[in-house]
Amino acid sequence: MHVNRFKKKPVVICLMGPTASGKTALAMQLHDLLPCEIISVDSVQVYKGLDIGTAKPHAQKLRSYPHHLIDIREPEIPYSVAEFRRDALLKMQNIVAKGSIPLLVGGSMLYFKALTQGIAELPPANKHVRCKIDKIACRYGWSEIHNRLAKVDPETSRRLHANDSQRLQRAMEVYILTGKTLTAFHEEQVNNLPYHYINIAIAPGERKFLHEQIAQRCQQMFESGFIDEVRQLRARGTLNLHLPSMRSVGYRQAWEFLESTENNGEIENLIEKCVIATRQLAKKQLTWLKSWRNVSWFDSLSETLLADVMSIVSCFSFRQK
Repeated sequence: MHVNRFKKKPVVICLMGPTASGKTALAMQLHDLLPCEIISVDSVQVYKGLDIGTAKPHAQKLRSYPHHLIDIREPEIPYSVAEFRRDALLKMQNIVAKGSIPLLVGGSMLYFKALTQGIAELPPANKHVRCKIDKIACRYGWSEIHNRLAKVDPETSRRLHANDSQRLQRAMEVYILTGKTLTAFHEEQVNNLPYHYINIAIAPGERKFLHEQIAQRCQQMFESGFIDEVRQLRARGTLNLHLPSMRSVGYRQAWEFLESTENNGEIENLIEKCVIATRQLAKKQLTWLKSWRNVSWFDSLSETLLADVMSIVSCFSFRQK
């Protein structure tokens, strides 16, 4: 790999991977070795008070390894992809100006996509069109919407799960309103960012090990007081399951558990639901990553992980011009 090719572009490291794959720990190790600052790419860690369920680094760790874009929004106020892109670009600009390297770490792949590929100018939501789509889904199921989307926009349909109602609805809505697919809109988006992205993805070599790590994390969440954290959030009286913060994996399952009068305190059933939902999230994240271009993959359980990642990173000059 020829270093001079990227001499005029500051380097940005993107550390990606499914949930529970060890991204935060690796980011801290890289922080010890490189002149970098960490930017969180997590759509839930942006919210204050959502700590245990998001595996947010403890306060002591954050003092030693500051993370930008953590705890910047109250959970009552949704944080959009566009807002993340704006905030992250500003942080990156400031970090580079200081002669340091932006190290973007997280599993919110839509955030990474918006940052590295831009955001297309899409039409605003249309209640009439959404109502039509919802009626079809109500009668035939969201799998029918997924099938219809596959006929006009196969690339987007491959990326979306057949039960991802929110994104399926938006993709069909855009096509109905404009006659253009989401894929076409994104292809027209020109990325003029003055950065060279080093895309690094980590995950266990075998899926069963990731499942084990997810199960362990969920168990630790509840042992650390996760259910009490959700109780406190519900007690605020200003939150509900329509908000993105409360729809996130783990919080939604715990909220529904506390809301139900039939759970009989069977916490083990709730833990299992959280494990299943988290595995589904990890599968979705891996699907996104497999379609990503120019990604260097590493086994997160390898004893040489740090050295292997550093071998890729060290191919580039980190002296920002």
